[in-house]
Amino acid sequence: QVQLVESGGGLVQPGGSLRLACAASGSIFSSNAVGWYRQAPGKQRELVATITGGRKTNYADSVKGRFTISRDDAKNIVYLQMNNLRPEDTAVYSCNCNVAVPFRLRGDYWGQGTQVTVSS
Repeated sequence: QVQLVESGGGLVQPGGSLRLACAASGSIFSSNAVGWYRQAPGKQRELVATITGGRKTNYADSVKGRFTISRDDAKNIVYLQMNNLRPEDTAVYSCNCNVAVPFRLRGDYWGQGTQVTVSS
């Protein structure tokens, strides 16, 4: 019942920046936690950043100080601002929201993923 659509990926040089967006078809982000994940080829998917309904944030050690997760409730969008990108940040980035509220929209939702490539 909820679709998550990601955008903003692309090819950037080391040290560059990208802002990823995760847009939801329903008003879910203000009441539920959202996570950004990434998966590089041949590696496990890892959690990069989270934001709760109360706007508490957490980050993987590898991205602390470089990435910022935020949201715009009016637009139903969660962002991941990525600065000082490194080649090891190359991965497919996906957003996830495990919806509990509203009950009618409950479920575990994933976006389709957007590719980020950091290369010279």
